Amino acid sequence: MRPDNQSGVSHFLLRGLPIGPEQQGAFFALFLAMYLTTVLGNLLLILLIRLDARLHTPMYFFLSHLAFSDVSFSSVTVPKMLMDMQTQDHVIPYAGCIFQLYFFIVFACVDNLLLAVMAYDRYVAICHPLHYPTIMREELCVLLVAASWVVSFVHALLHTFLLVRLSFCTDSTINHFFCDLKVLLKLSCSNISLNELVLFTEGGIIMTLPLACILGSYICIGTIILRVPTTKGLLKAFSTCGSHLFVVFLYYGTLASVYFFSSSWDSKDIIASVMYTVVTPMLNPFIYSLRNRDIKQALEMLVNRAYFLK
Repeated sequence: MRPDNQSGVSHFLLRGLPIGPEQQGAFFALFLAMYLTTVLGNLLLILLIRLDARLHTPMYFFLSHLAFSDVSFSSVTVPKMLMDMQTQDHVIPYAGCIFQLYFFIVFACVDNLLLAVMAYDRYVAICHPLHYPTIMREELCVLLVAASWVVSFVHALLHTFLLVRLSFCTDSTINHFFCDLKVLLKLSCSNISLNELVLFTEGGIIMTLPLACILGSYICIGTIILRVPTTKGLLKAFSTCGSHLFVVFLYYGTLASVYFFSSSWDSKDIIASVMYTVVTPMLNPFIYSLRNRDIKQALEMLVNRAYFLK
């Protein structure tokens, strides 16, 4: 796909975060630390799953792909935002903006679908433990992950293709820190009714179906949890599911508030975007794995192995 420009606009101007010049240094340090935490935490998680044979299970297979998607998701937007804060050069070329938008949609959709796949995996493990090995076999796991990536690429290609057909006005200032689809549509001088229709129908389906799968899985899991006879087991189960659901609602809640429940675009939407582009990918390694005993043991073995090699 070649990002043809129908209006002759050669670049866009990213306005960035709604912060004052005197706060740029502090926020630069904050977001740099959060980005490094995201990258190192998720890459460490992938390394542990790769090296430890005990983690070669469906749950950790899905988790490794979620970790890779989270690193990529943050890397699409955060480095450009940090560079803009440091250099005060907020210009992004038209082609760069289109490619940033495309990969942003890809990794956002992959996260969306993988969260649903992981919820289904937990549903099978808790509600049908005896059939888990036969249901969650390797072929099905690979198929679910491959389908998530293929659907995401097609989904992103559809919205990007519809966008590049539009013409843009002379005012090319994007009131955001990255090239967001909703903001770009507002800058267009063309008729965007088709884009909005596809966004609210196809985009709504891509968003709501995985969410329905997640909620349905956790409702079934909840009915099993309530049958746990011991208070300790009940609290432990609720703690684990509560952490997962916190990330799910944080991710879906901020996405929905930006793309479906907001009629205008202001600083609240930019803050919500920070939550799902920066905060959620940083939290996922802690929520999904670092509280996990298997991950802790794998990390201890990796540290001991590195110390022994010295």
